[in-house]
Amino acid sequence: MPFALLKDRALVSVSGPDAENFLQNILTTDLDALAAGEAKPGALLTPQGKILFDFLISRTGENSFRLDCRSDVSDDFIRRLMLYKLRARVEIAKADQGLVAVAWGDDSTASQFGSTPVADARFRDASVTRFYGGTAAGGDPAAWQALRIAHGIAESGSDYQLGDAFPHDVLLDETGGVGFRKGCYVGQEVVSRMQHRGTARRRVLIVSAER
Repeated sequence: MPFALLKDRALVSVSGPDAENFLQNILTTDLDALAAGEAKPGALLTPQGKILFDFLISRTGENSFRLDCRSDVSDDFIRRLMLYKLRARVEIAKADQGLVAVAWGDDSTASQFGSTPVADARFRDASVTRFYGGTAAGGDPAAWQALRIAHGIAESGSDYQLGDAFPHDVLLDETGGVGFRKGCYVGQEVVSRMQHRGTARRRVLIVSAER
């Protein structure tokens, strides 16, 4: 199984009796459609609908979630979440880092990571799995980047800048990162208007060529 260690990622834990409602009311992801054992993309937007932070979110238990985000903005992400906390009964903290890895293809060697696999829902026609915790060494980050790019999966930092893109610009509407049937969340009016009017001005496209 090819894999890569993602040393530029951090994990944020959100848990407590109000955790699901709290996140459902501020993030683009529809948590009602988030199954155990999968990680879906999502974003916390500005009121103007632009991506302030992007992440993958997965369940770690009842009313407990893991947000897999860029390590260089993780502290800012936590501070922003805390601004929305108000009286919600939630705990927000950076989780024990451990291993963050991604693997793809044949799952016969998944046991090498020593942690429970979480399916990356952004990849519809490829078996891509995230691992949190456990141990591993080596890996091929370049192969991971090539796979991600070949599938049109954009990530902030390398493909776009936070605060500069709408969810539609980076295909969050196509990869399960936006819930169009859920209630209101930060920036929802702009995103819904763009969806219904078809006014996205930028889109990620896959371009291939032969020499």
